[in-house]
Amino acid sequence: MKAPTLGLSALGLLPSLGILTFPLASLATVSIYYPPGQIPLGATPTGTAGAANYTGAAAYNPTVLQAPAPPGAGGLTTAFGVQMGGSVVPGASIAQMGSFFGFSIEMSVVNQVLGKNASVLQVPFLNLMANLQQRAGRVTIRVGGNTQETATLVDSTPDGRILEKDLNGVSNPTQTPPLIFTPELLYMLRNMSSLINIRWHLGIPFNDTSAFRLGVAEQGQAILGDYLIGLQVGNEPDLYAAHFHRPPTYGPFDYFGEFGQLVGAMAGDAHVVNRGLLVGPNVATGAWTPEMVWDTGFVDAYSQNLAFLAVEHYPTDNCFAQFGIGTFNDPQLTFPNFLNHTSGQLITAPYLNSTAFAQSKGKQLLMFETNTASCGGFAGISDSFGAALWGLDYAMQMAYANFSGALFHVGGQNVFYNPFTPPPTNQSTFRQWTVGPIYYSALVMAEALGPTNTTQIFDLLPNNANIFTPAYAIYERGLLTRALLFNYVSDSTGASDLTVALTSTTGMPDSVKVKYLRAGSVSQKGNITWAGQTFGENFESDGRLVGTEDIQTVQCSGGTCTISVPAPCAALVFFGDGAMTETEGAGVRTFSTTVVTRTDGTATVDPTVLATSNGHGGTNGPGELGSTSRGSFSAAKGRAGAGVVVVGLVVGLVVGGWV
Repeated sequence: MKAPTLGLSALGLLPSLGILTFPLASLATVSIYYPPGQIPLGATPTGTAGAANYTGAAAYNPTVLQAPAPPGAGGLTTAFGVQMGGSVVPGASIAQMGSFFGFSIEMSVVNQVLGKNASVLQVPFLNLMANLQQRAGRVTIRVGGNTQETATLVDSTPDGRILEKDLNGVSNPTQTPPLIFTPELLYMLRNMSSLINIRWHLGIPFNDTSAFRLGVAEQGQAILGDYLIGLQVGNEPDLYAAHFHRPPTYGPFDYFGEFGQLVGAMAGDAHVVNRGLLVGPNVATGAWTPEMVWDTGFVDAYSQNLAFLAVEHYPTDNCFAQFGIGTFNDPQLTFPNFLNHTSGQLITAPYLNSTAFAQSKGKQLLMFETNTASCGGFAGISDSFGAALWGLDYAMQMAYANFSGALFHVGGQNVFYNPFTPPPTNQSTFRQWTVGPIYYSALVMAEALGPTNTTQIFDLLPNNANIFTPAYAIYERGLLTRALLFNYVSDSTGASDLTVALTSTTGMPDSVKVKYLRAGSVSQKGNITWAGQTFGENFESDGRLVGTEDIQTVQCSGGTCTISVPAPCAALVFFGDGAMTETEGAGVRTFSTTVVTRTDGTATVDPTVLATSNGHGGTNGPGELGSTSRGSFSAAKGRAGAGVVVVGLVVGLVVGGWV
């Protein structure tokens, strides 16, 4: 039998290996379509592009803001000492999982970010998640958001896609479209979890409490099994009245009652086997505070049904610029608010009562959705190196405040804050992915926490609690293992570089290892480096770090390890080789993309790989799913040129067995 050939029309799509497949409707034709925010760009944004005249997708906006001036000698002591406890100190956080920093992916864009269906998965996404698993052991992802509230599970869609949007029925200030989706979407998640140890949160639609649509709970449990860890009940219910989804008088007791109605509906559904996966109350701390919900008796009443307690919060918004509502926030004036330790402290402070309350009830509190700003973030802030430092500091502060996880939101092409963005549909044949600063935050956080799930965090407040130079001690199994140091200042002269003398009550090793998260300025876009490696600029990444890894060794003397912290950067210090976590979570797993020329047409794939895959169907059965134009190119430095993308696993597939 002749080996089947495979042509993929989208860069970096992986044919699933038959782990779980779901019959796809036969497609009569293959069409190119442009979802909102994915119209062809008039020109490639570059450093010399005129930002004021830019009209392309927000995800690639070239706006660069002015970095704040250095505080100067009067506002910044650059040489100081930090003494840490050699064993875990009073006031340290609860034990945290390595997967603390996860992602919330808007349901309406999963077919762009994750894959086209259960058989064709996005390789760059798999690589990005593999990077995190390698360090933390697993990854937590929520699929939901505003679009989950009106989503309906159907057997199939007219054109065979796994997801369809009703653009004529948009609602909310953010123009949320109703969705229909098929079980194929859930099979896609399950297949991803067989490749990468991803655990999923889904959302039960909550727009019609008179007839709950429990299909996502029924099919989600049947298909995902233990990989499904949560079912969200209501997305920001404290905003329902303002968004005209409930009467103006809707309040916490109303939510309490509707939650109970859902619990009752699930109890009467034999197909919902696990009724203890619910996540609530998911308030945005807008019209309600979490305490207002706790005071209804919510947790005691539904304790056996609640897997997690959760809130959602953005520190500010850009809704006026995006949708013409609210108050205008000038990005240039707002930028400095993200460039200090106070930001994370102020965001977490309103939730300290709730994290303590959750512990008293034996529950975990999650930050279920967050990022730099609601309504898509800000150009020049959300996509700058400053956001990478802010996201890392904010996540560490949440861990220190005893949250048990934080999910940073991922939208489509029309937002600025994405941790990662696939290229527009019409450009996916010749462009690669864009990796944003928040993903770098996640990568460093995973390495800082490691995979033992015993990590505890302590905010050191060094340098007389200077807001530009925060630092954290990181304890593992009760012992000092790592430290994370920050320098928020932009200063190319070297005058704001820090010299930090680290000591411990139990002494220091003879030497330590240091890895740096760096860029030339807090306003820099792209080419951020982690230990000398990078995901490049816009359209340059397949999800794998490139470059030579640079891990510094610092010799210690007299019980003191003196660490240089250039402006700006974050420095992760490892106290001994045993403290290194880069490959402790899982073996190195790479999903490669191989580009061949248009002349070759297709590539031969081992038939055993595709034997149980439904990813090779098309107009004429097995064969090409699409093509690329001669002369198309890759924006990535040092990568091959035009043509079809052929994808294969570099490592053997391991099914099951994740912990």
